[in-house]
Amino acid sequence: MADDTETVRSGYLDRQMLIAMPGLVDGNFAGSVTLLCQHNEEGAIGITINRLSDFSLGEILAQLHIECDDDDIRNLPVLEGGPVAPDRGFVLHTPQEGFESSMQVSSDIMVTTSRDVLAAIASGDGPGKFVVALGYAGWGGGQLEGELRENAWLSVEADSELIFDMPLPSRFEGALGRLGIHVDRLHHEGGHA
Repeated sequence: MADDTETVRSGYLDRQMLIAMPGLVDGNFAGSVTLLCQHNEEGAIGITINRLSDFSLGEILAQLHIECDDDDIRNLPVLEGGPVAPDRGFVLHTPQEGFESSMQVSSDIMVTTSRDVLAAIASGDGPGKFVVALGYAGWGGGQLEGELRENAWLSVEADSELIFDMPLPSRFEGALGRLGIHVDRLHHEGGHA
């Protein structure tokens, strides 16, 4: 069994979502909820799950020359996953093996970056639940820890229901609610005990 120090070194914010505090001045993240996909001594990578992009899934599929006859799939929104590599796609989805480039985020959430997951979705053979995002949020080694010390973020355990089932406009308040916090009770400045 690993001790707590080893757990911290291997990514203590694995399986967590970050909720932006009101005092966070970076416009890329104001009011955001970001699923951390990886966090270790080298840094962190996350996908913001509550920001709408200007694209529909049909537009992304067309750019990739992937045929899709299902209007419901083509009309699905695509999220802004973060400011880094906004032309790179990420699919958060319920577990389904067999894709070229996938990573398990939690027991009920995977992230896939390979084109084959989009082809499976377009043909109706994709994961049961999914969210498509362009771009990601990235932090260098120690950067996220510093932001946490400055009270820029709250963290809450990753929640597949919030990611896949909750309407987009409700995700920020829903994430706060998982902590027992109402949005009206957030202050722009945090304190230190």
